[in-house]
Amino acid sequence: MKTLFAHRGMSSLAPENTLAAFSLVKEHGLNWIECDVDVLADGTIVVCHDDSLDRCTDRTGSLYDLTREDLDDIDAGSWFGDAFIGEPIPTFDQLIALVNEHKLNINVEIKSCTAGQAMTEKLINGVIKGLENLHQDCDLLVSSFNPLALSEFKRKSPESAVACLFEKETLQSDWLSILQACGAEAIHLEDGSVTKERVIEMKDKGYMVNVYTVNSLSRANQLFNWGVDGVFTDIGQSFPSRYRPLL
Repeated sequence: MKTLFAHRGMSSLAPENTLAAFSLVKEHGLNWIECDVDVLADGTIVVCHDDSLDRCTDRTGSLYDLTREDLDDIDAGSWFGDAFIGEPIPTFDQLIALVNEHKLNINVEIKSCTAGQAMTEKLINGVIKGLENLHQDCDLLVSSFNPLALSEFKRKSPESAVACLFEKETLQSDWLSILQACGAEAIHLEDGSVTKERVIEMKDKGYMVNVYTVNSLSRANQLFNWGVDGVFTDIGQSFPSRYRPLL
């Protein structure tokens, strides 16, 4: 069975990385979500792709200047549509509760924290603590573009499966050494970097190969035919039922 990851939730139907977007996943037949996590000044782990509020909320400024209490006054939904006015930035604990309720699997992307090493440690430790509440029947994959952060997470949580993320420009011939150093089980590739030969090579080395972000059904079909294990997509609702196990 090939895997569809709902990229930041059902992000073409609801504002990305919100509980509204994640709550739509199961009803559209998917059982995996992808989310991004970062950390606030007080150590609260939040689900947010950017380290600033500017793109997806009604505010500007850095995440790293906020505390949990500040989230109550931030609207992360009205930019997307009137139906989502007042939708908050979720905490990681809130997302884990939703994942457990909906019996979903989760790929947690640890952001490459731009606030320094101390905050990165807070982020890693907070993610590990939050994952203690994940139901044992929910599958987990933790990924990051930052191999130092990912290897530190793996050192502290050796039982968790991890995946190294690469952009097209950062995928070099040393990819295997990086995966081995991180103790990775999977590699996540930017779509534009993927060739059939590269997929075969990585699969032959024993790694799961997942590709982001694939919003073309024909391209997804091609990737799956090449042996790719999963794709991250914003349009999971548009894929045929053969890829949506809950339908």
